[in-house]
Amino acid sequence: MIEIREEVIKAEDRIRNFIRETPINYSTYLSREGSCEVFLKLENLQITGAFKLRGAANKLLSLSEDEKRSGVVTASSGNHGCATAYMMRKIGIDGEIFLPENVSRTKLEALRLYGAKIKFHGDDCVKTETFARESARKSGRIFIPPYNDLMIVSGQGTIGFELEKELENIDVVLAAVGGGGLISGIGGYLKSQKRDVRIIGCQPENSAVMYESIKAGKVVDIESKTTLSDGTAGGIEEGSITFDLCKEFVDDFILVTEDEIRDAILVILEREHLLIEGAAALTVASFLKFRDRWNGMRVVLIISGGNIGIDRLKSIIC
Repeated sequence: MIEIREEVIKAEDRIRNFIRETPINYSTYLSREGSCEVFLKLENLQITGAFKLRGAANKLLSLSEDEKRSGVVTASSGNHGCATAYMMRKIGIDGEIFLPENVSRTKLEALRLYGAKIKFHGDDCVKTETFARESARKSGRIFIPPYNDLMIVSGQGTIGFELEKELENIDVVLAAVGGGGLISGIGGYLKSQKRDVRIIGCQPENSAVMYESIKAGKVVDIESKTTLSDGTAGGIEEGSITFDLCKEFVDDFILVTEDEIRDAILVILEREHLLIEGAAALTVASFLKFRDRWNGMRVVLIISGGNIGIDRLKSIIC
């Protein structure tokens, strides 16, 4: 059995000087809407603009000196790539980042800003990741997974460490789910001490692979449609540790439509004066979809990132 809490505590110590402890803001508007207390964990204010820096930092800093010298390879739809590129430059590791051909322009430009060596392959995260992993194997380099790795999961779990330190009596945490690394780390850490905290996974209806896999009892290969939540889109690697972790720690899933995601982005922009990406809006959309469910509770919404392109933002506003 994986001891998530122990690994998260190690990760917290390892990465603390490389990441930002993000704010936890009380939302007056959302609290009123749900007749409860709502707190926003603002990972959109993380360095590189998303929670992914935590996992990437933990993985890269855990490598041996020989592994660091050999270089690394990763695959990403954007945020994990940016996080890995930032850390590679920060600690002097060479490597390549493989992207799907449909990556957003904003995230591509961010990667180039960090000086990353970029290659493209495939139109789905799983295809890109499989190709990148094989490239790493052939070249003798270390593969840095976006989610399917204990060091990645425990790095993301440091969000749970910060929540526990700063906020008492949490009843429920809502987090976006793609590959499952974020919610596995947070859920695994918090539930190790407070078994009654509810962990809710949030996915777009257009790409609900983890939800369908949990329902089927195995990782399923289903088509993902286009979604504003591009950071969670795509399939799950067969045999991923996050599948079993999600089965153990996620109490329920909520699926939301594209219109609900769009409305949530606008709500946060207008009411909280914060810019968030589609994946981050999943928790807000899920909360608002079932606003009567949270009466009297203390609710945390993980705002996972803020890397949204100006063209996409214009299409949402107009």
